[in-house]
Amino acid sequence: MWSAVDIESWISRRTSRLDEVHGTVQEIIEKVRMGGDGALFELSEKFDKVHLDSITVDEDAREAAYEQVDTRITECLVEAEVRISRFHELQMPRELWLSEVEPGITLGVKTTPLSRVGAYVPGGRAAYPSTALMCTIPARIAGVPEICCCSPPPIQPLTLVALDIAGVNEIYQCGGAQAIAAMALGTETIEPVDKIVGPGNVYVTSAKMMLREYAEIDFPAGPSEIAIIADESAVPEYVAADILAQAEHDPHAACILIATSSALADRVGTEIKKQVEHAKRKEIIIQALKNSGYIVAGDLSEAVEISNAVAPEHLSLQVVDPLSVLGSIHNAGSIFVGQYTPVACGDYASGTNHVLPTAGFARQYSGLDVHHFCKTSSVQYLTKEGLESIGDIVETLATAEGLPAHAQSVSLRLKGSKSIQRKNGLP
Repeated sequence: MWSAVDIESWISRRTSRLDEVHGTVQEIIEKVRMGGDGALFELSEKFDKVHLDSITVDEDAREAAYEQVDTRITECLVEAEVRISRFHELQMPRELWLSEVEPGITLGVKTTPLSRVGAYVPGGRAAYPSTALMCTIPARIAGVPEICCCSPPPIQPLTLVALDIAGVNEIYQCGGAQAIAAMALGTETIEPVDKIVGPGNVYVTSAKMMLREYAEIDFPAGPSEIAIIADESAVPEYVAADILAQAEHDPHAACILIATSSALADRVGTEIKKQVEHAKRKEIIIQALKNSGYIVAGDLSEAVEISNAVAPEHLSLQVVDPLSVLGSIHNAGSIFVGQYTPVACGDYASGTNHVLPTAGFARQYSGLDVHHFCKTSSVQYLTKEGLESIGDIVETLATAEGLPAHAQSVSLRLKGSKSIQRKNGLP
């Protein structure tokens, strides 16, 4: 259940299974493209075993959800919303900045929120209110005017309450690849979106990848994972608890301990065996532990090097001086510094986002944040003096590329007749 692993083999096992479902997902997408709402009703009955009279969740259903959720849980969701909002407000870029880089040449960047985004929140038999908050709050903070959410029917009251607290405009009972197709392509009820975010199973991820021509996505996402860098100062009970917490997500979850000594790895293994006996999700954890294990690094530098190769979704630093290690970490979705920072805090209430790249995609992608919901436009403002300072460069390079009209657009301004300038009221 707990043994040493070969790092290359461990990394290779995280490859996606998207090719296995490609054909099925393509069929679902075409059904939605051709059938719209009707296809969504049909697919809900087929996959979710739910007969729907409406895709839309109305205000009455939102209000009724509060009556079915314990008051303390609602209070905790509100408190989590405050912390998540606070963290994402810190990420907000300036709406516009301009800088005169040389006389007569002013450059800058204008940031604009996307007009409409869609969030996917897994569900059906389970409720994931934390994911509902994580997917939608950054969009609201970014200033996106229209935020819609799809979640498999029946949407649990917890999820509805979380979406309401987050300020989501539209909620739809729709799951799986068909929900992604509906948000990307549009139906009679669901307007198409500019971007789709949120985790899901292999069918959801495949649909997101296949529909990027119509709607941008956040990043590919797969089973959850954690890497823990630990030295002799680490508390084996804490390390084992973090491994089990990740393992209970899914039978395909993957955990790896990068220890600086075999003695520590053994102590953690002993503690895992103790804790798993009392775990409520024991069967899932045991399956996930088959995808997990440890590797012993020669020293802390090698441990960091291994972690950067893994590029984990979650990285926990449980070492003597974790802040001194932080600067050397280049590939990780989210980093948890010190022995009193369990990943669970980031999952729910610290304020950071738990929608993160998995399977090594942290090498290329960032976790979900405000910037995913914005686009930027470069801005340039030249006076006549500024144009004169770079006009020759522009004309020369445009001519060299065989684009004489480009060159003329500059020369006309610099050498044009006085009558043209007077006619247009130019100095």
